[in-house]
This record gives sequence, C-alpha cells and structure tokens, in this order.
Amino acid sequence: MSADDPLFHPAGAPDPPAFRRHDVLRTDRVYDSVWCALDRHELRLDDDSTSEYHIFRVPDAVIIVPLTTHGHLAMVWQHRHPHGRTHWEVPAGRINPGESPEASARRELAEETGHTAGKLIPLGGFFPLNGISDHYTHVFLATDCESTGQLQLDVNERLLVRTRPLEAVRAELLAGQLEDGFTALALFKALAYLG
Repeated sequence: MSADDPLFHPAGAPDPPAFRRHDVLRTDRVYDSVWCALDRHELRLDDDSTSEYHIFRVPDAVIIVPLTTHGHLAMVWQHRHPHGRTHWEVPAGRINPGESPEASARRELAEETGHTAGKLIPLGGFFPLNGISDHYTHVFLATDCESTGQLQLDVNERLLVRTRPLEAVRAELLAGQLEDGFTALALFKALAYLG
C-alpha cells in the first residue's frame, strides 16, 4: 500500500466487488429500425428514488486488423456521413444474427477489403459506448491476408482499399492522427500483441 495515497490500488490486487444492478421498473422502446434502437428504462436507485436511463441498442460488431503476406496493413479510406469526414480505418462491421464473431470477421474483411485471412487471432474486445449502450466489439488480428480484388460494399459505403506500411500507421497512431476510435483501439491491441 501507498501511505500517501489512500486510493492506491496495487497491481495484481483483486477488483472491488461489483455494484448491484439497478432494478428496472419499466422499459419502453422509444425508437426502432433495422440499424438501431433506443430504449428508455425507469430505474429504482439505491435511495429508493426513480430515474430515467436511455440505452442505445445496436448489434455487436467485429473489427479486423489485416496484415498482408507482405507485412503491410490493409486499410480503408472511408467517408463517414455523421461528421462528413473521410479518414483511414481498419475494416469493421456488425455481426449478423446467428453469425459467430469469427465468421463475421472473415465476411467483413472480404466485403470491405477484398482480402482473405490465412489466420484470425482473437484479441478480446471492448464496449465502445458503455455509458449509453451494451454494444460490444470483438477485435481480431488477421495475418497472411491475400487480396481477391472482390469488394462487396453496402450501397451507402464509400471507401477505397489501400495497403499501408505498418510502421507508418504505427507512427500516425502514436501521433494522434488516426481519429477513428475503433481503429485506434484495435491497432493498439494488435501492436501490443505483435510486440
């Protein structure tokens, strides 16, 4: 323990006990579409009062960091409508109903980059919006990727596929130049795995 820091939690120490979930008194679906939904929960709080909480619902997803047989990173130069910008990303997408994360990763890699993976390595995952959503994203490193040249884009996707030097992408990541959060976190996980 650190005598000068009463909040210190040493490495390897067990986590504190998890908090009990709030009781959900009522759930209303405020919005629903094929892309997303919004639920409103009425919660009973610890002091016995009630409060509203909104939860954004979107299917779980995969993100893939694809390394080619030449050791380059296959990336997409993709336009994103919500903020109107185009930037570098690694391929990602939603998991279809009944589809495993690995099958989804292979499908998304092929659809968005026209590549197949020799090997898929699971790197865990993350909750990208855990304050407002239960959405979970599975991260995969795809190695020995080879191009088929066949993209299968959704009608609203606007992107170009390019292979880029891994060290140049690492430098951009560490310089804060990759602004897509999914891409940045997946790259950090992959680079940590690769050493």
